[in-house]
Amino acid sequence: MRLKRGGYWVEVPALSGCLSQGETIETALANIREAIEVHIEGLKEEGQDIPRDARFVIGRVEVTTVP
Repeated sequence: MRLKRGGYWVEVPALSGCLSQGETIETALANIREAIEVHIEGLKEEGQDIPRDARFVIGRVEVTTVP
C-alpha cells in the first residue's frame, strides 16, 4: 500500500492487474478485498489459472520512525 495524493494505492503483485485505491487506509483495504474477489471470479470465468502458491494477507501495519 502506498500513500498517493488524495489517498492510498494498493496492488496485488500475485494477481497481475489487480489494484485499487481509497481515500483512507480502511477504504483502500475494503476496496482491495472486493477487487481480489472480482479478479479471481474473472479468472474463473475465463478459464484461467488462479495462482495457488500465492498467499493473500490483507492487514494493516503501522510504523513510526524516530529521528
